[in-house]
Amino acid sequence: MKNSELRGLSVDELTSKLAVEKDNYQKLKFAHAITPIENPLKIREARKLIARIQTEIRAKELSK
Repeated sequence: MKNSELRGLSVDELTSKLAVEKDNYQKLKFAHAITPIENPLKIREARKLIARIQTEIRAKELSK
């Protein structure tokens, strides 16, 4: 998901998206700990997406 797509979402939508992505990240980490996943870069991408969402939530809170 691109930053421009994230900017178009509301704070409530971003919060729900953040919860989904955190859950996805935990599942990826758990799956990788048991047996190495095919593409471990997915873990890094998930972590960066979580950070982008958190940054956008914070920016919207400060702009209020």
